[in-house]
This record gives sequence, structure tokens and C-alpha cells, in this order.
Amino acid sequence: MTSNKNSKPDMTVAVLWSCELNAGQTTQKFQISDDEIWEHQLALKTICLGVGAKDELNIVEIVPENEGAAVPIAALQLSILPMTTISGIELTPPVTFRLKSGSGPVYVTGQNLVLEDYSWDDEEEDMVEEEEEEEEEVETPPKPAKRSATTKKAGLSKKKKMEAEKTEEKRSAK
Repeated sequence: MTSNKNSKPDMTVAVLWSCELNAGQTTQKFQISDDEIWEHQLALKTICLGVGAKDELNIVEIVPENEGAAVPIAALQLSILPMTTISGIELTPPVTFRLKSGSGPVYVTGQNLVLEDYSWDDEEEDMVEEEEEEEEEVETPPKPAKRSATTKKAGLSKKKKMEAEKTEEKRSAK
């Protein structure tokens, strides 16, 4: 757990998650109950064929919630590619996995990353900071503008200097 003055402590917990897809159960759903305090992410790690898998093509896909096109994420065959390692795929629940072809068994594993959701706290802090800034603006009187430091005397002495330099230049030129 780490923290600094300006941020909340980092409370990340990783829990192992897995499911089995086979001919009897072609879909599995990673779903979390409505939880206002915690934010969940599923970081996929491996997809592999289990013991007893036939030498056939097994395609695993992710099915979107809103009736979009399914996305294949693995194509496994016992004699060619019995397992694949996945990195960089982090999904927000709910996520449905489907065995599109083949009879499995296929195991999908990943980490359920659990983070404390500070989005409401951040919004409240932002509002408090804005109010404090507004109060500071009201309390601080405007500063008067600074005047230039030139005076009549300084202007006259510069004129005299320039005239003296000109007369010296004329004398040395003769």
C-alpha cells in the first residue's frame, strides 16, 4: 500500500478467477454484484485446453453485452496450440465468454483486480477546492499597479549627458 499527501492510498487486491467452457456449458459470465465502493477489472492471463480435449479447433470469444459482434480471443487445438498466454487485455464486468466451436474443456484464467472507487470522493474534493478558491478571490483585494520610477530630474540629467557627449564628439572630429 502506497500513499502520498495528495492522493488516496492505493488499495489494489488481485484475486484469481477462472472458468471452464465445454460442450455442456458453452458460456460463462464474469459478473460482480453492484458494488459502489469497489471497481473491478478482469486481467486475462491464460486460456488452455483441459485433460480429455479432442484434437479439434476450440475457439473462445468474448460476447458483448449490447448485441455487438463477438470477438474471438483464442483458437486452440491439442496438437498445434494447446495453451496461449494473454497480456494487455483488461475487461470491465460483466464479461461473457463463449466456446464458439469445439467441445473443450477450455479453461480461461485471469486476475480479478479490485480497486477502491474514489470517484465520488474526488468529485467532492474538487467542489470543496473550487469553493475555497472562490473565497480566496473574494478576500484578496486587487493590488495597485506599479508606477515607473522615472522622474523629471533623471530625464534632465540624461539630456545633459547626451548633449555633452555630442559636443565632445564634435570637438574630437575637428
